[in-house]
Amino acid sequence: MVSVLPVAAAPIAPADLPGALAGWPVVLLGEVHDNAEHHRVQAEAVAALRPRALVFEMLSPEQAALVTPALRNDPAALAAALRWETSGWPDFAMYHPIFLAAPEAQVFGAALPRDQVRSAFVSGAAAAFGPDAARYGLDRALEPADQAAREALQQQAHCGALPDTMLPGMVEAQRLRDAALARAVVQAMAATGGPVAVITGTGHVRKDQGIPAALSVAAPGLRVLAVGQLEADPGPDAPFDLWVVTAPQPRPDPCGVFTN
Repeated sequence: MVSVLPVAAAPIAPADLPGALAGWPVVLLGEVHDNAEHHRVQAEAVAALRPRALVFEMLSPEQAALVTPALRNDPAALAAALRWETSGWPDFAMYHPIFLAAPEAQVFGAALPRDQVRSAFVSGAAAAFGPDAARYGLDRALEPADQAAREALQQQAHCGALPDTMLPGMVEAQRLRDAALARAVVQAMAATGGPVAVITGTGHVRKDQGIPAALSVAAPGLRVLAVGQLEADPGPDAPFDLWVVTAPQPRPDPCGVFTN
């Protein structure tokens, strides 16, 4: 498993999070993507951590390479360079303060081409990932209980509307994304020596099946702090080191697309 500094898994207030990050080489900062408060918390955490590397789920490696100091200070120009408006991610104004919070940090991207993710759905995560699949544990079949739990999470995330036959492919696509994020962390550590901050959805931060699980295979001994951000109390068995609970972001019923 990923080696961590002593930490008691617990909820934490947003104001207390920056003070809890000192000494961690890798900090995973989860989010509900369209929750503006989560991005504010991430920016404050990044400012406190002062990472040498920032890894974004939202950027491909090619997009990350476009981020220059000059563009960082011009949100409109940076969004245009990243083609953010056509990316499907929420308003760039929520993400821009994170770039500014660590102005000297090297930016890394972990997003994969859609064709590669679709390939994982059909052929499995290992085949889609490529030669390093074993390093990130993708060559290992999941235990039946783990597979069932992950399929249940996928069904829940899609409002119970998916045919059961789609669930294994959805799990493989998620495993692929987790491994890609873990690979970006490994690359960022090698290039900068850390600390590394990762900006990603809270599902990827889960210690039982997300980035930490992939890193436990790829980089045993790497100390990682998993911080989830949620809109409801996850209960005492939350799969994070620390978690922040905020009010839900006002939004239309996300399940409406499945029922209308």
